Parts: sequence; structure tokens; C-alpha cells
Amino acid sequence: MTTGKSKYFIAGIIPYIIWGTMSIPLRNIKGFPPQEILYYRIFVSIAVVWGIIFLFRRSVLKKDFNMIRTLSTQKKIKLLGLTVLSSILITGNWFTYIYAVNSVSLKAAAFAYMVCPLLTALCGFVILKEQLTKAKIIALVVAFVSILLLATGSLHEVLWAILIAAFYAVYVIVLKVIKDIDKFNFLGIQLVLSGLMMLPMYMVKSSVLPTDVFFWTHIFLIAIVFTIIPLFLNAYALLRMPSSALGILIYLNPIVAFTVAFFYFKERIDSHQLFAYLLLLLSIVIFNAQMLKSIVLKKA
Repeated sequence: MTTGKSKYFIAGIIPYIIWGTMSIPLRNIKGFPPQEILYYRIFVSIAVVWGIIFLFRRSVLKKDFNMIRTLSTQKKIKLLGLTVLSSILITGNWFTYIYAVNSVSLKAAAFAYMVCPLLTALCGFVILKEQLTKAKIIALVVAFVSILLLATGSLHEVLWAILIAAFYAVYVIVLKVIKDIDKFNFLGIQLVLSGLMMLPMYMVKSSVLPTDVFFWTHIFLIAIVFTIIPLFLNAYALLRMPSSALGILIYLNPIVAFTVAFFYFKERIDSHQLFAYLLLLLSIVIFNAQMLKSIVLKKA
């Protein structure tokens, strides 16, 4: 990547750092059912995004609407299909992750984001024909070794981890294909479709509407800081970054989560885990060595 793309690289880093700290607000409201957190996370995100669009971005929305009108029927169908598919994938990722945390194991949920970068890089190579240099292949091998060190548990847990990872990996590839529509408007449409998918479950299984101010404060925090901002930056970064490069940055998520667990929650981390996470960090540096070098040279 050239130095002109450094802002996309930074935009690619920030979401995974944010998501890596998500355990803090989630643990603060762990007394509430996880499905309730997911419902209101999506519904509040919809309200905030479309509030911003209608108040400050109506001209951009009109521009997108006019652009879509000029598309051929075939392109309209393709755009609609990709938009629906992306919404299904990100909702599937959220739902399977929460299900794994509550009904499978925390290991399976955490391990998913170890597998995800490999699947994303592989999908980028196979589907989008993105090139992998020798350095990037070495980085993926190092990451794979780290995953093997961390991989413990049953085949059932591993299969759930692969399912969670596959949802997000293919989601990244779909975002890479959608280029013409404004990313914030696209996020708004995506969230509406996600909300429609969750609405039947909400109507059938939801309990009484929570009235706890502490709960709603955290829901707005999760919706804005941990959903809208990182999803938008993630989509923005994909405008100029290869999906394989953005995929490898997913490893920042477990690294940050590891740091939060160790320093904030005071959880014990053994030397075996520490070595594996350091290998993940090394793989990120190797994979993005050219980009990091260009940023350093630019600043110099």
C-alpha cells in the first residue's frame, strides 16, 4: 500500500481495538439476558443512524437514491442481493457469537476471532483474486501456528468457532464488492434489515421493556461506540484496503481483549497463552510490514 492509503489503514485498526474492549460494557450489564442486549443494540443503532442521516445527510441520501435509479435492473438486483446478504451475515455473526457465549463455551466464541482472519484472507485470495506475497503467506503461517497453540476443546467448539468466523469473513468480502453507495447510508439500510430479521424473535421471546437507566446508558454506548462507529470505519477501510489486510487486523481484537482481561479484569494468563498472543502480534506486523514502513517514512 502507498502512503496515501494510511488513513484507510488507521480506519481498519480502530474497529478491532474498540471491539476488543467490548467486554467491559457487556460485563457491566451481564445481569440482563444477552438476547435483550442484542435486540436493543440493533434497534437503538437504527434510531441513531437514521436520525443522523435525516438531520445532517439528507443530500447524501438523495444522491445515493438518484444513483441507484440510474442503475440497470440487473445492477439494482445485484446491489439489493448483496445488501440483504451482508445484513444476514453480520446478524448471523452477532447471533451465533452470543449463542456460543451462552450455550457452547467462551472458548468457542473467542477462538472464532482467531480463525476469522485466516478465512478472510483465504476468501480474499480465492473470491477476489487478491495477491498474497511471500511475507503475507509467512504471516498467515505464523498466525496459524499461534491458533494451533490456543486451540483447545472439543470438535463441537471448533465447528462453532468456524461458523462464527465464516459469517464475518464472508461479510468482509461482500463489503469489499459494494463500492458505489455511501458507507454510512449503507450502514443504515443494513441495520434496518438486521432489525427486521430480529423483530420476530423480539416479538415472541422478549420480556418487559427494561426501565433501568444504567442498562439504557450502556445500550446507547454499545450501539454508538461498539456498533455504529466500528462498522462504518470497517466499511470505509475496505474502500482501499485489501480484505486480506483488513482480515489480518482482526487479530488485534483478541490481543486487545487479552490485555483488557489481564490488566482490567485481573484474569490470570499463563505463559503459553502469552506466547501465542505475541505470535499473533508478530503476524500482524509481518503482514502489514510494507504499510507500516510507508507510514513511518511518510512521518519522517
